[in-house]
Amino acid sequence: MRVGLFGLGRIGAFHAATMAAHPLVDELIVADPVRTSPYGRPGDPFESDAVVIATPTSTHAELIVRACALGIPVFCEKPVAGTVAETVKVLEARAGTRVHVGFQRRFDPGYAAAARAVRDGELGELHRVHLVTADPAPPPAAYIPLSGGIFRDCHVHDFDALRWVTGREVVSVYARGANRGAAFFAEAGDVDTSAALLTLDDGTLATLQGSRYNGGGYDVRMELAGTRRTQAVGLGPRAPLHTTEGKREPDDPWPDFVTRFATAYRDEIDCFLRGGQGLCSIEDALEALYIAEAADLSLREGRPVDVAEVR
Repeated sequence: MRVGLFGLGRIGAFHAATMAAHPLVDELIVADPVRTSPYGRPGDPFESDAVVIATPTSTHAELIVRACALGIPVFCEKPVAGTVAETVKVLEARAGTRVHVGFQRRFDPGYAAAARAVRDGELGELHRVHLVTADPAPPPAAYIPLSGGIFRDCHVHDFDALRWVTGREVVSVYARGANRGAAFFAEAGDVDTSAALLTLDDGTLATLQGSRYNGGGYDVRMELAGTRRTQAVGLGPRAPLHTTEGKREPDDPWPDFVTRFATAYRDEIDCFLRGGQGLCSIEDALEALYIAEAADLSLREGRPVDVAEVR
């Protein structure tokens, strides 16, 4: 199989190494305007059997549409596009082409086990969910005005995981935020600290917290409480948590998202190359984006927002 890769940033470079070592990949064609890679050869990625897109968000929609017009299967890092309207246009242009979106938590063993536990009834009736995504340090200041805000850029992963693990839809969001660090977040109309209350379509309540300044390390967790038991994701030995009882000290805390989800990133690319199921579709990505849109509107207007308002 010949595979084309657009983008050689941090995650693009990771995907390049993964695909270069993959048994199904005979040739890797890479394209980046400023970076080079020891994996693959420079060229036109559209001259391939499948395409992986790891470029800036503003380029995603055009590249996906071009690949679909050529009938080339596409794997694109989230998001599909920067706005709901653009995402809908890409969905309409898909024309039967296989398109998968990179929400890698679906391939993390912990999240996958939680999804199975919910669907097999091991937790009993689900009553509440809690999600955390906290970065150890903020992105570069120049990135923030282009990010779409913390709910679209960061917590959209939590929104997809919430839908996928619980099998439910989010119907309303009440989001809050604060600026506790550098001024460039507020200057871009964003926040560096976030919280939200989400109501699912069966009445289950989910809470969410986030930060761009989690000094202990990269912290991503999910807790699901049911009538039979409570199950947590992300409490392994590298979770950046200390207990006041002195019974737990983190062992080499996760430094960043690539390290934390390295296995998941490899497994989702493997699934895509083998034509497998379980990856996030454009429809799924759009649903997560609707929740992010509702959260952003709630943050700006200081009120609960029904997801139906942003559809």
